[in-house]
Amino acid sequence: MIFVMIAESDFLFFLMSPDLHYDLHAHSCVSDGVLTPTLLLERAASRQVDVLALTDHDDTRGLAEAAEAAARLGVRLVNGVEISVSWQKTTLHVVGLGIDPAHASLAEGLAAIRTGRRERAERIAVQLARFGVPDTLAGALRHAANPDLIGRMHFARDLVERGICKDVQSVFKRYLAKGRPGYVSHQWADMADAIGWIKASGGQAVLAHPGRYELGSGRLTQLLNEFRDAGGEAIEVVTGSHTPDQFIRFARLAREHGLLSSRGSDFHSPEEHWRDLGRLAKLPDICTPVWQNWSLA
Repeated sequence: MIFVMIAESDFLFFLMSPDLHYDLHAHSCVSDGVLTPTLLLERAASRQVDVLALTDHDDTRGLAEAAEAAARLGVRLVNGVEISVSWQKTTLHVVGLGIDPAHASLAEGLAAIRTGRRERAERIAVQLARFGVPDTLAGALRHAANPDLIGRMHFARDLVERGICKDVQSVFKRYLAKGRPGYVSHQWADMADAIGWIKASGGQAVLAHPGRYELGSGRLTQLLNEFRDAGGEAIEVVTGSHTPDQFIRFARLAREHGLLSSRGSDFHSPEEHWRDLGRLAKLPDICTPVWQNWSLA
């Protein structure tokens, strides 16, 4: 195995050759990304991604277009989704990899979540208006290519466009993060239900970016145990919002809890996120990859 070290934005990335380059978490404009599925696949190909999972939030309607682009470009596409979950009053995300998007229980579960998303968006707009930022629902909808998947990122882009904040990160810190004026709590899917939908459709359930959740070590241990016992198979170890120290921490936790390890950029936009497609560290050596038994045609 040959490792090529590349410096970008003062961080060292390790690309694997000749091993396949996996990115198993990315978004298109079907949810809160900005690129169409076709443009997302083209960007992945241009950045030497061999295997890409399209994991839009609570919707799989971009997968057919993505599959056509992947076949043309020579990228191996993994059918995916990222499901919004509530666990002990904390919002989590569970990625499904290798799903069948036509499976009835998965499709019905995702449709129910999308209905709740629109209701939450209306409440966010009311909250923001109370704090002096009016007309945000219409603005957010202008940024949502799929109005069924309106989310906080669309509100953030509207506030940036209006000059209220300089970037989406600032919007979240000032208005949309937990405890801020525009934050609205919401009851998403039950974690066990979401894992069940994924498994019933033939997929593997992966806990997305565990380092983002504000959990002490005791609650994190409880979460990982419950996730595994409900049928979850892996956690994201290397992901766009984790630091190098967290790569090691979550690699160890995956091993301790008998879970596989995944890697994914959580890419949304070329301008908005600090990790681009094709720019991920390799999994630590102690990890067992989620793709270890995959047969990719």
